[in-house]
Amino acid sequence: MNPRLLAVALLLVARAAAAGLTEAPRLAAVYDSILDARFDRAADQLKASCPPAPEPACRGLEAAALWWQIQIAPENHDLDQRLEEASARAITAAEAWTSREPRRGEAWFYLAGAYAPRVQLHALRGNNLSAARDGNRIRVALERALALDPSLTDAHFGLGLYHYYADVAPSALKVLRFLLLLPGGDRQKGLQEILEVRNRGELLRGEADFQLHLLYLWYEHKTREAMQLLSELDRRYPHNPLFSERLALAADDYLHDAAASAAAWRTLLDRALAGTVYLPQRTEIRARLGLAAKLIALRQYDQAIAHATVVANLGAAAPDSARARANELLRLARARQRAN
Repeated sequence: MNPRLLAVALLLVARAAAAGLTEAPRLAAVYDSILDARFDRAADQLKASCPPAPEPACRGLEAAALWWQIQIAPENHDLDQRLEEASARAITAAEAWTSREPRRGEAWFYLAGAYAPRVQLHALRGNNLSAARDGNRIRVALERALALDPSLTDAHFGLGLYHYYADVAPSALKVLRFLLLLPGGDRQKGLQEILEVRNRGELLRGEADFQLHLLYLWYEHKTREAMQLLSELDRRYPHNPLFSERLALAADDYLHDAAASAAAWRTLLDRALAGTVYLPQRTEIRARLGLAAKLIALRQYDQAIAHATVVANLGAAAPDSARARANELLRLARARQRAN
C-alpha cells in the first residue's frame, strides 16, 4: 500500500477508536444505580469499572451520586461540601485529560459533566452567579466536544438545557446572563436536543426523562406527558422515593386529583415501611404527611388522623417541621370531622 494512504488509514482508525464514550454500558449501569438511589451499589460498580472506564468519568459520577442524594433530601446541607470537593476532583481529572488529548471530544464531554453537579447545587442554594459562570463553562466544553466528535449524542443534553433555560429564564436571570456576556437561548432547539438524548443517548436517558418532566410541568403545559415520564422513572427506579413523591405532588398541584395523589403517597408509604426505598424513615414521614393531607380532602378523617398522629408522636425522631405539620393536620382533620 502507498505509505501516504497507509498513514491516512491509520489516522482514520485512530480517530474512530477515540470516538464516542469509552465503556458506555458500564457507566450507564452505574448511572442507573444512582437514579435508583442505590448509592452503595453505584460506589461498588465504580470501583469495578475504573479502569477500564476513564477516571474523569468515574470522578464525575461520584459527584453526580452526591447530587442525587442532596436532591432527594434538599433540606440536609451535610453533603454540600463533599459535593464541592468531589466536583473539584472531577474537574481536575477532566482538565488533565483535555490537556493530554485536546482533540478528544470525550474528554471535553466529561469536563462539562464534572461541572454539572456543582451547577445544580449552586442553583439549589441560590448561588445564581456561580451557577451561571459554571453553566457557561459547561456550554463551551460541550460545544467543543461535539465539534470534535459529533457522535457524542449525550452532549446535546447539557446544551439543550442551556438553550431552553436561557430562553425561558425570568428577566432577573436574563440580566445576569447579559452581564456575563452569555449567549441567548432557543426554547424549541433546546427541547429537541433533550428529546434527542432521551431517544438515542447512551448515558443520560434517565436524566433526560427527569429534566424533561420538569419542562413539561413548568413551561410546556403537558401535565399528562410529565406524569407518564414520572411513572416510567418510578417503575424503573422504585428505590428512589423522589419519583413517586413527584407523582403525588403533580397529581395534586396540576391535576387537582386528590385520589390519585393519595394513591401515590400510599405506594410510597408501603415502600418505606417495607424498607425498599432510600432513607425509609424520612420517606415514611413525608408519605404519611402527604397522605394525611389528601385524606382530609377526601373526607377520610379517621385515617388522616391516624397517619398524622404517627408523625406527631415520633418525638426527636422526626424534624420539628414535620411534627409541626402533623399537629396542623390533626387540628384541621378534627375540625373538619366535627363540622360534618
